[in-house]
Amino acid sequence: MTTIFTCKDQFDDMMTCIYDAWASRLGHSNIRLKTEPVGNLELFCEYRHVDSDPEKTASVIRSIQKKISPYAYSMIYKAAMSDQEDKLDAIYRFVVAGFHYGASVTDYLQEPVVMRVFELSRKVANEAHYHREFIRFSNMEHRILVSHIEPKANVLTLVAPHFADRLPSENWMIIDDTRNLAIVHPADCDYYLTDLSQKEMDRLSQKTNDPFVELWKGFFENIGIKERRNPKCQRNMLPLWYRKHMPEFH
Repeated sequence: MTTIFTCKDQFDDMMTCIYDAWASRLGHSNIRLKTEPVGNLELFCEYRHVDSDPEKTASVIRSIQKKISPYAYSMIYKAAMSDQEDKLDAIYRFVVAGFHYGASVTDYLQEPVVMRVFELSRKVANEAHYHREFIRFSNMEHRILVSHIEPKANVLTLVAPHFADRLPSENWMIIDDTRNLAIVHPADCDYYLTDLSQKEMDRLSQKTNDPFVELWKGFFENIGIKERRNPKCQRNMLPLWYRKHMPEFH
């Protein structure tokens, strides 16, 4: 019988899930790991829900960085932010391989599990890069800059350092409308990740009369060269699904 360990789709929960799966000593071939919601349950499988444990999470992170490498941990963190259903099991298999091969495991792209984690990590990193370029802020009451995004992957913690470095003395928020999460940055303080209630989401989604939005839209229109307009090329460089919260396209 296969035992399937499940947990919430959050990084700390996933690391705890890896810890418990490994500590179960059921054999790597007899277990699988999934993030919740699981969907249809499989026959002849035992399901074990795992809750986050800070000590177990820290132990797994410490082991990955020491026994494999900090670079491998970076790959694992990005892969964990993916929206793909197989990510947690792929990360677990990667960790197993990493503890066997050591730091060189990240070079073994001929191994399917290594290649899968590499692909997940790269896709998330690329999406985070796009959002660093395309995020737009609006000025709300009390001089708070607010941006809304709807990423496929959970990229908030990956884009936050970029804006913390460039807007250190501003109050700003980047809100993930898909997950009801937000990065909050008080002026001249460290940013933090927080959940938002539906009431808070509704309030922060209200349209504002920010004059800089209209100025930006006017600038965007006036610098364009009509004769050189190329929608196909523009879609390749800026996919349509990024544009929902970009005022220059509305």
